[in-house]
Amino acid sequence: YAFDALSMEQLYVVAFAAGTMTVLFSVSYASLFIAVVEREHYVSATSWLAGSRAFSFVAGPSLGGLLVQALKAPFALVVDAVSFLFSALFLSTIHPEEPPTEQAERGHVVAGIRYVLRNPTMRASLLATATINLFNFIFWALFILFAVRELEVSAGTLGLVLGAGAVGGLIGSIVTTRLSRRIGIGPAYLLGAILFPVPLLLVPLADGPMWLILAMLFLAEFGSGLGVMILDISAASIFAALVPPRLRSRVSGAYTLVNYGVRPVGSLIGGLLGTLLGLRPALWIATVGAILGFLWLLPSPIPKMRELPEIEEPA
Repeated sequence: YAFDALSMEQLYVVAFAAGTMTVLFSVSYASLFIAVVEREHYVSATSWLAGSRAFSFVAGPSLGGLLVQALKAPFALVVDAVSFLFSALFLSTIHPEEPPTEQAERGHVVAGIRYVLRNPTMRASLLATATINLFNFIFWALFILFAVRELEVSAGTLGLVLGAGAVGGLIGSIVTTRLSRRIGIGPAYLLGAILFPVPLLLVPLADGPMWLILAMLFLAEFGSGLGVMILDISAASIFAALVPPRLRSRVSGAYTLVNYGVRPVGSLIGGLLGTLLGLRPALWIATVGAILGFLWLLPSPIPKMRELPEIEEPA
């Protein structure tokens, strides 16, 4: 931009590189977490981390809008990039004792996939979250278009509605630790898997006067944000306790490969369904499909899991 040479090709390269580094960070994060957090603090620590993320979703868009208005978009991106350097600086101040890993020349991802498929808790979790993610991305491929075109919600008002999801996520991060102690970590996970998609039924149901439409959209976003935070915190805590430390990065990589891999597929299916059936019918399919994802968890050990599980070595 500074040299008037910005192109779409450059943006593609930057987006690909940023995505690659994000995956690298996420996989490393899985092992780093158990190296710095004691087992009895898994749920509370995950709640704090998720809460900080939820707060960033509340404050970040507003701050970004102010920066774009004050500095213009390219310079706001520079500020954003520099902020990552501060994150790296904070990480450099800790010196964890990382768990040992198995030495192998190849088959790292295969070892992770094998563990996920053979462990009933991990297998059910992957099937459930992948199903929810697939249909959730079908939903998000259509939601904005549906809200603006068919419900005639203005862009500014829609931004406030979307902010309700971040507020719900922030509250979810606060209540999950207490909730898991009261009903058990497994039931909390199951509740999150249900509460995440169920409120989204209010979106295809939305109709009538504008105040009612906005109320339904607000409740949908708030409830879904609350549910996804309960789901994420409970699942991450169970995985941290269950997976052997030496396999954490491999299992995280394999899980991410499938769980994130279905997302672009869902977006493509969403566009196809919206074109063929219309936006509202396609949203019905997306929400009902996401709700059914929790069924994968029912035959697994998760619903009866009151406490964090013990480490399970691969069979």
